[in-house]
Amino acid sequence: MDEAGINEIYAFAIELARKAGRAIVDGSSRRFSSAAGFDHKKNTADLVTETDQAVEALVKREISTRFPDHAFIGEESWAAGEEHALDNQVTWIVDPIDGTTNFVHAFPYTCISIGVVINSVPTIGVVFAPFMDTMYQGCLGKGSFMSSPHHPAPRRLPLVDPTPLDDLRQALVAFEWGSDRRVEVLERKLDCFRKITGDPEGGIAGGKMVQGVRSVGSAALNFCHVASGNLDLYWEIGCWAWDVCAGVVIAQEAGAAVVGSKDHAERATKGDEFNVVTPAVLTGRKYTVIRAIDTDKAKNDQAQKHILNEFYQCITEWDP
Repeated sequence: MDEAGINEIYAFAIELARKAGRAIVDGSSRRFSSAAGFDHKKNTADLVTETDQAVEALVKREISTRFPDHAFIGEESWAAGEEHALDNQVTWIVDPIDGTTNFVHAFPYTCISIGVVINSVPTIGVVFAPFMDTMYQGCLGKGSFMSSPHHPAPRRLPLVDPTPLDDLRQALVAFEWGSDRRVEVLERKLDCFRKITGDPEGGIAGGKMVQGVRSVGSAALNFCHVASGNLDLYWEIGCWAWDVCAGVVIAQEAGAAVVGSKDHAERATKGDEFNVVTPAVLTGRKYTVIRAIDTDKAKNDQAQKHILNEFYQCITEWDP
């Protein structure tokens, strides 16, 4: 696809995200004014609302009208049994409401996440948080940007020049509890959390004692905060491609590194494919994102690999 075609899709995705954002806000208003409830997918940590389905229907309709030859992957479509494998077809990967639990509880960290994959490469990413009126956007080779009510003109990400990150002890890390709370999974998560946060001098063997931990309840916004430089690292197992596709583009265009499973990270740090997000990584449901650490690419890669190797000493994975 030529640059003009990509630019057309990019501009349309930004416009569509704002339109969907208005629908999310309207849905929230209706839900609270009518005391409408929600349905359970699996448990109280994995919620779906009527607004979820309505917003995805809106987005899918708008895309199919403007680009009838493009493919679509969405959370609600997938739940309904519609599937599409990633190939060379232009594919939109959309989460209509990322942070559904936040939406249900009126916690403002809720967003629409719109990613576009072209020739099997994540190429366009737009994440819009309507309750905060904050837009994150990125396009392959063009950088990534953020705009908000305080800064209406898009600002390039990261928001400040990258600062050194020599040790995990300096890091502000994000991870999520997720919806899979089975005992065998929760035990592994808790063991990882203990090592990431624990004080080795206080008796936690292998503890890294990171500076702090955040859990905002939205994979897409976690990616964006790493891209912005507000978070140093984000790690999660169990997300889907629609949760992360847009964030991958925004993060990488801001100099952040995105890797998949622990095995993939190990291979990537030793080879030439560091920070290359293939379809297998995009759909692999295991993600670690590390912010830009240096403006020089070679130094940045080396610093990110160092933090990644240190971080994975804490991690015992599971299959979601």
